[in-house]
Amino acid sequence: MDNVLTPDKLAHSWLEDALALLFGTLMISFGVVLFRQSGALTGGTAGLAFLIHYTTHVSFGVAFFLINLPFYWLSVRRMGAQFTLKTFCAVAMVSLFSDLHGRFIHIDQLNPFYATLFGNIMMGIGFVVLFRHKASLGGMNILALWLQEKSGIRAGKFQMVVDACIVTASLFVVNLPMLVVSVVGATILNLIIAMNHRPGRYAV
Repeated sequence: MDNVLTPDKLAHSWLEDALALLFGTLMISFGVVLFRQSGALTGGTAGLAFLIHYTTHVSFGVAFFLINLPFYWLSVRRMGAQFTLKTFCAVAMVSLFSDLHGRFIHIDQLNPFYATLFGNIMMGIGFVVLFRHKASLGGMNILALWLQEKSGIRAGKFQMVVDACIVTASLFVVNLPMLVVSVVGATILNLIIAMNHRPGRYAV
């Protein structure tokens, strides 16, 4: 009876991890497409990639992949080789898929506010899938954890400062209503992650 109530924790197989990376990055990258078409923004490394995309017209995928490169050595030291490899694959797949989606789908009519909110929901679910399979999209999250370990700077506070800087800079590339709905959408994304990925609730 005890085994029924508290089953043994089983590690994910390599096939389950591979499928999770595929499905999670497909959802996140489609959210990126909705953001790009509606002119929305988000925080973190993806937010920086959007700023570069909007101001220089470099594709989001290229910008996102290049921005993440300096963070991998921190990831190896802080998270280990396996986490870093999965994260590298996830970043590469989001970078690739975010540019490939446009070859298979074109949306002629899209409400920007709906697209921003729904895009954040899709990205939030995709992030949970990645986190549960010991992967992430790297970038500022890794830097925040490293700074917390080395200098005592709280990771959450550092992330808030970075996101605040990105939001401030975005005032030069998006209008105020779009910025407001982007902030609301980012809040929804973080709520999805907070509700579905708490330490100790799901472990393999």
